Amino acid sequence: MATHAAMPGRRGARAHARTRHHTPLAWALPLVLGVIYGFYAAFIRRDGGPSTSGQVLLGLVSGAALAALCFALGRIQRSLPRELRAAAYGALTACAIGFLVSLTDTSVLRSTGLGLAVGAGVLVVSYYYLYSRET
Repeated sequence: MATHAAMPGRRGARAHARTRHHTPLAWALPLVLGVIYGFYAAFIRRDGGPSTSGQVLLGLVSGAALAALCFALGRIQRSLPRELRAAAYGALTACAIGFLVSLTDTSVLRSTGLGLAVGAGVLVVSYYYLYSRET
């Protein structure tokens, strides 16, 4: 009499559940961050002069690289423990900020120091956020 409780599942539902679809935010957020970052990198390198093809190429490549890294981090972030996830966010931010500061023709120590300072701040804030949200 208890056989009605164990209904066999449909194969189509299981096969569909295995495939992962990206939400629009998973594509849009890295894309918007990459476009803004690329424009800002090209703007910094321009330094008040006329735009050149090298500056446009720098903006495209740096924006595409940041967008790809943000998308990749977004894909694997759920499988990382919170400490490693916070460190990944901090490292990505530190590299991005350090690169932007290095475009301003300042010393390597200044770009490294500012990148590490901002990255450490992002690490602390993201760890606190993740620690307070996960149980």
